[in-house]
Amino acid sequence: MGYRATAEDDPETMSLQAVKANSKTGPLPSSKRRTATWADIWLKRNTTPLKNLIFAMQLASPKSKPAHETLIPHCENIDRTSVLSDEILLKILAKLPESQRKPSSVVCKRWLNLHGCLVRSIKVLDWNFLQSGRLISRFPNLNQVDLLAGSLIPDQNSEILLSCGMFPVHTGFGFSPNQRVLESSLLPAEVVDRGLDGLASGCPNLRKLVVIGASELGLLSVAEECPTLQELELHKCSDNVLRGIAVCENLQVLKLVANVEGLYSSVVSDIGLTILAQGCTRLVKLELWGCEGSFDGIKAIGQCCQMLEELTFCDHRMDGGWVAALSYCENLKTLRFQSCKRIETVPGPDEYLDACPALERLHLEKCQLRDKKSVGALFMVCGAAREIVLQDCWGLENDMFMLANTCRRVKFLSLEGCSVLTTEGLESVILPWTELECLRVVSCKNLKDKEISPALVTLFSTLKELQWRPETKSLLPSSIIGTIIGKKGSRFFRKSRRHEI
Repeated sequence: MGYRATAEDDPETMSLQAVKANSKTGPLPSSKRRTATWADIWLKRNTTPLKNLIFAMQLASPKSKPAHETLIPHCENIDRTSVLSDEILLKILAKLPESQRKPSSVVCKRWLNLHGCLVRSIKVLDWNFLQSGRLISRFPNLNQVDLLAGSLIPDQNSEILLSCGMFPVHTGFGFSPNQRVLESSLLPAEVVDRGLDGLASGCPNLRKLVVIGASELGLLSVAEECPTLQELELHKCSDNVLRGIAVCENLQVLKLVANVEGLYSSVVSDIGLTILAQGCTRLVKLELWGCEGSFDGIKAIGQCCQMLEELTFCDHRMDGGWVAALSYCENLKTLRFQSCKRIETVPGPDEYLDACPALERLHLEKCQLRDKKSVGALFMVCGAAREIVLQDCWGLENDMFMLANTCRRVKFLSLEGCSVLTTEGLESVILPWTELECLRVVSCKNLKDKEISPALVTLFSTLKELQWRPETKSLLPSSIIGTIIGKKGSRFFRKSRRHEI
């Protein structure tokens, strides 16, 4: 007699019946009410294999990222430099190269303002940028400002650009050599003065200024508001304008441009030079372009400006006898002449020509050396010079160059573009110079290699530095240091020496 399973013996049937019985006895809430399925029954009976399967799946699956890492993609647009102060960010931007500072200013408005704080020097091309106050607000820490180009009224109808070396000028078709182009193209003096007044109040730490067409009032405001002003370049200057800069007690470098042929004309005479000398007593470097004057003006500068070390004359219009006043510049070390049509008209007696005691360098560039008396007076005053540079000077013949015999202490001589000077004239001057150490000869076509004497060969061999390129086809190498002579030069010297002997 076999066994027969009943509903009471089957656990699954019993569980279903129990569920039904419970459902009849009391209704469950809708949130907890759930219908039992065969999957639920199977999970209750086989929990161990399921746990092992879930554990294996967790080991095989990649680890989930932390919550703080999942938030990074949503923070890409956040400015992380906002937590830095302006002082720290300024130090960081200051470390960037100059080529990268300007591109970094377009990152945001804050970086643009910080970039403006780093700019120290600017060249103004539009006067409205200064007059409107945008220059000061955009660049609050300026110490070098160039207003030269911005002071010109552009001619929109002109396509002719005239360049004079200092700045370009637009002119019309009716231009003539006798016309002063800038007389009608400059801003009025009162407009320039208002711009200087705003600049001085906004930049109290100004150290260098370049301006044209200013009056005495405009320069007075700069002198009063900017006590640290050390360098000034003043174009179209006159005696009255110099009254304004006489208050600049700390001025050290000054460039006065009074008269530029074909551009503008103004007068700086002994009156202006005397005012300048009494006010700016700390001058170290002075340049006089197109200035007039005489013995009295240069003497006042020498007596009052005791710290003056460098003096430059460009296209000067000095009266006769002014060279003798150079001896009053007791600490003068460098004397330059550029584009001067004459050095002196009437030098005066030799007994009044004393040498500058501290002079070390005499430079003449694009000057006309045709008057023997004036050139002789200049070399007599510069008798203590250790360095003489003559570049593209017209009229420098042998007789004119022999006047340099008075300069016995020369250690460095440079001749460039002196096409009239010959080898004989050079030899007559440099052989007596026992202290000569360096010689530079470039583009002097009348200095021939075949005319070099054994005495010059001996002198060349003792020089510390020699640059010999008088013409394109020269047997000497470009430079000879000490007694090391090139092969071509050494063979040439031996042949010439045996031939002379």
